Amino acid sequence: MITPTSSTMYTPEQVLQNRGRIAIFIDGSNLFYAALQLGIEIDYSKLLCYLTQSSRLFRSFFYTGVDPTNEKQQGFLLWMRRNGYRVVSKELAQLPDGSKKANLDVEIAVDMMALVGCYDTAVLVSGDGDLAYAVDAVSYRGARVEVVSLRSMTSDSLINVADRYIDLDGIREEIQKAPRPNYTYRPLAGGITPPDMATEPWPPKSLESTSLDNKV
Repeated sequence: MITPTSSTMYTPEQVLQNRGRIAIFIDGSNLFYAALQLGIEIDYSKLLCYLTQSSRLFRSFFYTGVDPTNEKQQGFLLWMRRNGYRVVSKELAQLPDGSKKANLDVEIAVDMMALVGCYDTAVLVSGDGDLAYAVDAVSYRGARVEVVSLRSMTSDSLINVADRYIDLDGIREEIQKAPRPNYTYRPLAGGITPPDMATEPWPPKSLESTSLDNKV
């Protein structure tokens, strides 16, 4: 048995062995725009497996704004519910400029705090700096927090309070769908990307202006 000292260096494998029971919190809109920046389509089955790895999964949450009239989106969310995700949704609100937005930061923060004690490690898939205070609070209550996001879209304040940071660019091969010939990943109005259900990405183009709103 190795006794930890100030000079002890742990390998990534040793860190993962100590994750305990994990809970995953995914900011759907933030992940969508990160994938858009990377030019990939997310394979949500691969994503769940990668984030869980050999740890025990308590629950995986997916937070997203919804348009009740969008049948493709409803199909996507149904697929998510049936394939390992607990979907937390909020109806899109119309803004004065005509765009639509749904902010689920409060829901993510409340769930992370309320479930402390049910998990040992929280995996937050978001780069939103507004969540830094919640992450810090969770850490003080004894849980580890891993932040997974694209570095160019991630707040320094969020990285600074996390126990571990993973850049999506470094794991793109593990979480992306197999590239399709002559296909360019781009946002299309009203589109969705449920595996084997549609070809367009989600969320709709009406949310495009919110991609970097919360990076501070």
